[in-house]
Formats: sequence, C-alpha cells, structure tokens
Amino acid sequence: MSLQAVDYLSPHAAAEFVESLREYGFGVLKNHPIRQESVQSIYRNWLQFFQGSEKYDYRFRSSFDGYFPPEVSETAKGCSVRDVKEYFHFYHPWGICPEALRAELIAYRQAANALAEELLGWIEAYSPPEVAILYHEPLSAMIHDSDQTLLRVLHYPPFQGSEPAQALRAAAHEDINLLTVLPAANEPGLQVLTKTGEWLDVPCDFGFLIVNIGDMLQEASGGYFPSTTHRVTNPPASSANVSRISLPLFLHPRPEVVLSERYTADSYLQERLRELGFK
Repeated sequence: MSLQAVDYLSPHAAAEFVESLREYGFGVLKNHPIRQESVQSIYRNWLQFFQGSEKYDYRFRSSFDGYFPPEVSETAKGCSVRDVKEYFHFYHPWGICPEALRAELIAYRQAANALAEELLGWIEAYSPPEVAILYHEPLSAMIHDSDQTLLRVLHYPPFQGSEPAQALRAAAHEDINLLTVLPAANEPGLQVLTKTGEWLDVPCDFGFLIVNIGDMLQEASGGYFPSTTHRVTNPPASSANVSRISLPLFLHPRPEVVLSERYTADSYLQERLRELGFK
C-alpha cells in the first residue's frame, strides 16, 4: 500500500487525484504549477527568521496572526504534550508579517489559492450526484475572497535530546478547514493513518505538492471525503540536527458559507476552536 504521486499534466489527473483523496484523504501532485524556486526561497528566508530574535517582535495577537513560540505550540486533541515546533500565522490582507518577507508570501498564497480553487473543481466534478447535491454552492466558490484562509510557516527545530518523551513534531490530528495545500517539506516525516490503522509515509520528494481533506469538506460532503488523521514524526538520529520547514495553506470558506444543515463555516470553526481550548 502506498500513496502515488499524480501527474498534474496527465489527462487523467483529476480522476486519479480525487480517487486518492477518497481512499486516503490525501493526494500528491507532481508537475504542478507552483514554482519550486519560490518555495525554496521562502524556506530559506523563513529559516533565517526563526533562527533570529526578530521573531519575538511579531508575537501572536488576539487575532491569531503572528509568531507562536514553542511554549505555546499546539497540543493535539487527546494529547498532553505540546508539539515540538514554532510557527508564524499569516492572513492576507490583514495579518502582520515582516515587511521584507510579505511580498513573497502573498505571491505564494495567491498561486496556491488559485490552484486550490482548481482542485476543488476537480473534487466537485468527480463527486457522485448524491454527494454533489449536498454542496450548498460550488466548492471553489466557498473559498473565493475568504480572509479566513491561513498560511502557516512552520519550523520544526533540531532535536536537542531534552524533549519530553512522548513529544512529536506534530502529534496525530486532523485539519479543521476545507482543504490543505502543502509543498513537500525540506525533510520527511509526514504520515497518514490508513483505513486499516497503519501509518503510511506521504511521498516527500521536493517538488511534490501534498493536498489533504479537512473536516469542513468532510462535513460538506456528508462524510464521503474523509478528513484523515496525520502526524509528523520525529527525525532519525542521522538528521536530528536538521530543521524542518513546512508551508501549509489552510483553505477556509467565508464565514457565512453553509457547510451542511448543521453548520456554517463559522459555527463549525468556533465549535472546533472551543474543543481545542482556543475559545
């Protein structure tokens, strides 16, 4: 059992990609339009940012944008130990960001958001009629002009040997949002939990683009598309001294979007944030 990368340029790309999402909750694309030079530059510049002291000037605000240090890192649902990471939240157009890094993030966000709209179109096109009828508006329209979409720059620092015994870079969790778009990180470690309860490595060749279903799309599709559990494992001893940089774009619908008879995007988000202790 393995996740296979789908060639974005293939005439069968849409069908194969959606089939992978249906089976694993994850799809992997190669030969996609996101420029790898841009991703490399962001990784390089933000690693320098995390290694410096300027980051403390951008400590997170009540609006949940800015820098989140390791001591306030997330604790996954059901876990008692914080993830071993630090990160920066960027919301466009209103979020804080170092001015020297802003233009590059905006350009990447725009490119990734445009691709996400296309991929949501694929998902809708290959949804069975009994699932497609559940969508209250086109999936791609749900994220159009949303200021809730979050670009997170993640830094998993080198392991020092003093981390808590049960700590992981990112403990097992699901994503709250509609769809997540993630360029392959500079180091491996991402795994998805299969239907049979096995942890499966997600292909991490640099240049691959990883896409996964979030809880909101699971809700909107009546459970047809699964929001699957995933994690980031700790590095082996051979690369314990290497930082890992990751750049997930969490696509959120506009707050008023109706996901189902039970939830709007905003009511769903607020409920989940309360469950996680953020409200």
